[in-house]
Amino acid sequence: MIRTEHLTKRYGGLVAVNDLNLDIPQGQFFAFLGPNGAGKTTTIKLLAGLLKPTSGRAFIGGYDIQSDPVEARKIISYVPDMPFLYDKLEPMEFMLFVGQLYGMEHAELARASDELFDVFGLDEVRTQPIEDLSLGTRQRLVIASALLHKPKVIIIDEPMAGFDPRSARVVKNVLKKRSRAGVTVFLSTHILHIAEELADQVGILNRGKLIAVGTIDELRELSGEQGELEDTFLALTRGEERATERP
Repeated sequence: MIRTEHLTKRYGGLVAVNDLNLDIPQGQFFAFLGPNGAGKTTTIKLLAGLLKPTSGRAFIGGYDIQSDPVEARKIISYVPDMPFLYDKLEPMEFMLFVGQLYGMEHAELARASDELFDVFGLDEVRTQPIEDLSLGTRQRLVIASALLHKPKVIIIDEPMAGFDPRSARVVKNVLKKRSRAGVTVFLSTHILHIAEELADQVGILNRGKLIAVGTIDELRELSGEQGELEDTFLALTRGEERATERP
Protein backbone atom coordinates (compact mmCIF):
# COMPACT_ATOMS: atom_id res chain seq x y z
CA MET A 1 0.00 0.00 0.00
CA ILE A 2 3.02 2.26 0.62
CA ARG A 3 6.07 1.58 -1.49
CA THR A 4 9.24 3.56 -2.09
CA GLU A 5 11.94 2.85 -4.63
CA HIS A 6 15.37 4.38 -3.99
CA LEU A 7 13.66 7.49 -2.58
CA THR A 8 16.24 10.22 -2.07
CA LYS A 9 16.05 13.87 -1.07
CA ARG A 10 19.07 16.18 -1.09
CA TYR A 11 19.40 19.77 0.03
CA GLY A 12 22.67 20.85 -1.53
CA GLY A 13 25.32 18.69 0.10
CA LEU A 14 22.95 17.36 2.76
CA VAL A 15 21.30 14.01 2.04
CA ALA A 16 18.11 14.18 4.14
CA VAL A 17 16.71 10.86 2.84
CA ASN A 18 19.15 8.38 1.36
CA ASP A 19 18.02 5.62 -1.04
CA LEU A 20 14.94 4.63 0.98
CA ASN A 21 13.23 1.38 -0.01
CA LEU A 22 10.03 0.43 1.82
CA ASP A 23 7.18 -1.97 1.08
CA ILE A 24 4.32 -1.62 3.59
CA PRO A 25 1.27 -3.80 2.86
CA GLN A 26 -2.37 -2.97 3.37
CA GLY A 27 -3.49 -3.00 6.99
CA GLN A 28 -0.02 -2.82 8.49
CA PHE A 29 0.68 -0.47 11.40
CA PHE A 30 4.17 0.83 10.62
CA ALA A 31 6.10 2.92 13.14
CA PHE A 32 8.89 5.12 11.82
CA LEU A 33 11.58 5.95 14.37
CA GLY A 34 14.80 7.92 14.36
CA PRO A 35 16.82 10.53 16.23
CA ASN A 36 16.16 14.23 15.71
CA GLY A 37 17.26 15.23 12.24
CA ALA A 38 17.20 11.67 10.94
CA GLY A 39 14.93 12.59 8.01
CA LYS A 40 11.59 11.27 9.28
CA THR A 41 9.53 14.37 8.55
CA THR A 42 11.19 14.80 5.16
CA THR A 43 10.24 11.19 4.33
CA ILE A 44 6.67 11.82 5.39
CA LYS A 45 6.44 14.94 3.22
CA LEU A 46 7.77 12.95 0.28
CA LEU A 47 5.12 10.27 0.84
CA ALA A 48 2.39 12.91 1.08
CA GLY A 49 3.55 14.64 -2.10
CA LEU A 50 4.53 17.87 -0.36
CA LEU A 51 8.16 17.55 -1.42
CA LYS A 52 9.59 16.43 -4.74
CA PRO A 53 12.30 13.78 -4.43
CA THR A 54 15.75 14.36 -5.86
CA SER A 55 15.52 10.82 -7.20
CA GLY A 56 13.46 7.69 -6.69
CA ARG A 57 9.69 7.28 -6.41
CA ALA A 58 6.95 6.83 -3.82
CA PHE A 59 3.70 4.95 -4.45
CA ILE A 60 0.49 5.09 -2.42
CA GLY A 61 -2.03 2.38 -3.25
CA GLY A 62 -0.19 1.81 -6.54
CA TYR A 63 -0.32 5.50 -7.52
CA ASP A 64 2.90 7.44 -7.99
CA ILE A 65 2.49 10.44 -5.66
CA GLN A 66 4.36 12.67 -8.13
CA SER A 67 2.88 11.61 -11.47
CA ASP A 68 -0.65 10.75 -10.22
CA PRO A 69 -1.10 12.96 -7.14
CA VAL A 70 -4.87 13.43 -7.33
CA GLU A 71 -5.66 9.71 -7.23
CA ALA A 72 -3.04 9.08 -4.55
CA ARG A 73 -4.33 11.85 -2.30
CA LYS A 74 -7.90 10.59 -2.52
CA ILE A 75 -6.92 7.62 -0.37
CA ILE A 76 -4.47 9.42 1.98
CA SER A 77 -4.91 11.30 5.20
CA TYR A 78 -1.84 13.25 6.28
CA VAL A 79 -1.54 14.71 9.77
CA PRO A 80 1.61 16.85 10.17
CA ASP A 81 3.42 17.45 13.43
CA MET A 82 2.24 21.08 13.41
CA PRO A 83 -1.19 21.01 11.73
CA PHE A 84 -2.92 24.12 10.41
CA LEU A 85 -6.47 24.98 11.39
CA TYR A 86 -8.72 27.88 10.41
CA ASP A 87 -9.02 29.56 13.79
CA LYS A 88 -12.16 31.55 13.01
CA LEU A 89 -14.16 28.46 12.08
CA GLU A 90 -16.04 26.27 14.51
CA PRO A 91 -15.10 22.56 14.68
CA MET A 92 -18.24 21.48 12.82
CA GLU A 93 -17.63 24.09 10.14
CA PHE A 94 -14.08 22.81 9.75
CA MET A 95 -15.32 19.22 9.35
CA LEU A 96 -17.79 20.34 6.68
CA PHE A 97 -15.00 22.18 4.87
CA VAL A 98 -12.73 19.11 4.89
CA GLY A 99 -15.52 16.77 3.83
CA GLN A 100 -16.44 19.00 0.90
CA LEU A 101 -12.81 18.98 -0.28
CA TYR A 102 -13.14 15.21 -0.63
CA GLY A 103 -16.50 15.49 -2.41
CA MET A 104 -18.48 13.81 0.37
CA GLU A 105 -22.28 13.91 0.25
CA HIS A 106 -23.74 16.17 2.93
CA ALA A 107 -25.69 13.42 4.69
CA GLU A 108 -22.66 11.10 4.90
CA LEU A 109 -20.46 14.00 5.94
CA ALA A 110 -22.80 14.94 8.78
CA ARG A 111 -23.16 11.34 9.96
CA ALA A 112 -19.41 10.71 9.91
CA SER A 113 -18.74 14.01 11.71
CA ASP A 114 -21.21 13.17 14.47
CA GLU A 115 -19.62 9.74 14.92
CA LEU A 116 -16.09 11.14 15.08
CA PHE A 117 -17.09 13.96 17.44
CA ASP A 118 -18.49 11.33 19.77
CA VAL A 119 -15.37 9.14 19.58
CA PHE A 120 -12.96 12.03 20.13
CA GLY A 121 -15.02 13.85 22.79
CA LEU A 122 -15.63 16.95 20.65
CA ASP A 123 -19.40 17.32 21.04
CA GLU A 124 -19.10 19.98 23.73
CA VAL A 125 -16.92 22.24 21.57
CA ARG A 126 -18.54 21.81 18.16
CA THR A 127 -19.80 25.42 18.09
CA GLN A 128 -16.82 27.11 19.78
CA PRO A 129 -14.28 29.03 17.69
CA ILE A 130 -11.24 26.88 17.05
CA GLU A 131 -8.99 29.69 18.28
CA ASP A 132 -10.46 29.19 21.77
CA LEU A 133 -9.66 25.46 21.94
CA SER A 134 -6.75 23.92 23.85
CA LEU A 135 -3.83 22.36 22.01
CA GLY A 136 -5.02 18.83 22.82
CA THR A 137 -8.56 19.57 21.62
CA ARG A 138 -7.24 21.06 18.39
CA GLN A 139 -5.14 17.95 17.86
CA ARG A 140 -8.15 15.70 18.38
CA LEU A 141 -10.08 17.77 15.84
CA VAL A 142 -7.27 17.46 13.28
CA ILE A 143 -7.15 13.68 13.63
CA ALA A 144 -10.95 13.42 13.50
CA SER A 145 -11.00 15.45 10.28
CA ALA A 146 -8.28 13.23 8.81
CA LEU A 147 -10.51 10.16 9.28
CA LEU A 148 -13.63 11.77 7.85
CA HIS A 149 -13.37 10.42 4.28
CA LYS A 150 -12.35 6.91 5.43
CA PRO A 151 -8.80 6.95 4.02
CA LYS A 152 -7.01 3.76 3.08
CA VAL A 153 -3.66 5.20 4.22
CA ILE A 154 -3.04 7.36 7.29
CA ILE A 155 0.31 9.15 7.43
CA ILE A 156 0.73 10.81 10.80
CA ASP A 157 3.69 12.68 12.29
CA GLU A 158 4.05 12.82 16.10
CA PRO A 159 0.32 12.32 16.84
CA MET A 160 0.48 12.42 20.65
CA ALA A 161 1.78 15.98 21.09
CA GLY A 162 -0.32 17.88 23.61
CA PHE A 163 -2.48 14.92 24.63
CA ASP A 164 -3.38 13.93 28.16
CA PRO A 165 -3.33 10.17 28.88
CA ARG A 166 -7.06 9.75 28.21
CA SER A 167 -6.92 11.49 24.82
CA ALA A 168 -3.75 9.59 23.88
CA ARG A 169 -5.52 6.31 24.65
CA VAL A 170 -8.48 7.28 22.45
CA VAL A 171 -6.20 8.13 19.52
CA LYS A 172 -4.18 4.92 19.90
CA ASN A 173 -7.35 2.83 20.03
CA VAL A 174 -8.81 4.51 16.95
CA LEU A 175 -5.63 4.10 14.89
CA LYS A 176 -5.22 0.46 15.88
CA LYS A 177 -8.87 -0.28 15.12
CA ARG A 178 -8.52 1.28 11.67
CA SER A 179 -5.38 -0.74 11.02
CA ARG A 180 -7.12 -3.98 11.96
CA ALA A 181 -9.90 -3.04 9.54
CA GLY A 182 -7.40 -2.85 6.67
CA VAL A 183 -6.16 0.75 6.82
CA THR A 184 -2.41 1.21 6.49
CA VAL A 185 -1.00 3.44 9.23
CA PHE A 186 2.41 5.09 8.86
CA LEU A 187 3.26 6.74 12.16
CA SER A 188 6.37 8.71 13.04
CA THR A 189 7.01 9.16 16.75
CA HIS A 190 9.70 9.89 19.33
CA ILE A 191 7.67 8.05 21.98
CA LEU A 192 9.09 4.56 21.73
CA HIS A 193 6.56 2.82 23.94
CA ILE A 194 3.83 3.86 21.48
CA ALA A 195 5.66 2.04 18.70
CA GLU A 196 6.21 -0.94 20.98
CA GLU A 197 2.52 -1.04 21.90
CA LEU A 198 0.98 -0.51 18.47
CA ALA A 199 3.31 -1.35 15.60
CA ASP A 200 3.30 -4.49 13.48
CA GLN A 201 6.58 -3.39 11.91
CA VAL A 202 9.13 -0.76 12.89
CA GLY A 203 11.58 1.08 10.67
CA ILE A 204 14.54 2.99 12.10
CA LEU A 205 16.01 5.89 10.15
CA ASN A 206 19.37 7.40 11.02
CA ARG A 207 21.15 10.15 9.10
CA GLY A 208 18.65 9.73 6.29
CA LYS A 209 19.25 6.01 5.87
CA LEU A 210 16.98 3.12 6.81
CA ILE A 211 19.22 1.09 9.11
CA ALA A 212 16.73 -1.52 10.33
CA VAL A 213 13.19 -2.71 9.66
CA GLY A 214 11.20 -5.56 11.17
CA THR A 215 9.05 -6.63 14.07
CA ILE A 216 10.06 -5.65 17.60
CA ASP A 217 11.42 -9.15 18.18
CA GLU A 218 13.41 -9.06 14.93
CA LEU A 219 14.93 -5.71 15.86
CA ARG A 220 15.84 -7.03 19.31
CA GLU A 221 17.61 -9.97 17.72
CA LEU A 222 19.42 -7.68 15.30
CA SER A 223 20.57 -5.35 18.08
CA GLY A 224 21.45 -8.03 20.62
CA GLU A 225 19.27 -6.25 23.20
CA GLN A 226 16.39 -8.15 24.77
CA GLY A 227 14.98 -5.36 26.93
CA GLU A 228 12.72 -2.45 26.05
CA LEU A 229 12.55 -0.96 22.55
CA GLU A 230 14.54 2.02 23.83
CA ASP A 231 17.55 -0.25 24.41
CA THR A 232 17.18 -1.76 20.94
CA PHE A 233 16.84 1.67 19.33
CA LEU A 234 19.91 3.08 21.07
CA ALA A 235 22.01 0.02 20.26
CA LEU A 236 21.11 0.11 16.54
CA THR A 237 21.61 3.86 16.10
CA ARG A 238 24.90 3.80 18.05
CA GLY A 239 26.11 0.91 15.95
CA GLU A 240 25.30 2.71 12.72
CA GLU A 241 27.03 5.89 13.85
CA ARG A 242 30.18 3.97 14.81
CA ALA A 243 30.18 2.19 11.44
CA THR A 244 29.97 5.47 9.51
CA GLU A 245 32.71 7.07 11.60
CA ARG A 246 35.28 4.33 10.87
CA PRO A 247 38.04 5.36 8.46
